[in-house]
Amino acid sequence: QFVESGGGVVQPGGSLRLSCRASGFSLINGVIGWFRQAPGKEREGVSSIDSSGAAYYADSVKGRFSVSRDNAKNTMYLQMEAVRPEDAGVYYCARSRTDDISVLSVHQYDFWGQGTQVTVSS
Repeated sequence: QFVESGGGVVQPGGSLRLSCRASGFSLINGVIGWFRQAPGKEREGVSSIDSSGAAYYADSVKGRFSVSRDNAKNTMYLQMEAVRPEDAGVYYCARSRTDDISVLSVHQYDFWGQGTQVTVSS
């Protein structure tokens, strides 16, 4: 299971770092990803990263968000910069069933965490 943390209230243009810690299994191998869900909208992929550190980003966050992982800490991070109101939502992490970081579909991921809320407000 994953445990997300680091969410909170951030002003437009601000920064936030989310963490995703794996519990009960190792993150050394495989692709893991970040997703988000805004009220009334479907859950969408944000970013993914494989064991080598290769990363993939949704177009909506490319150039603003950065994903990383610390295998020694069994933790993945999402650094959010230049945050926009449309970035608000509950952010989840999960593990992919594939080795392809470009497959950022909720249907290809499992072991979802409980999520952490990101609110964008001035």
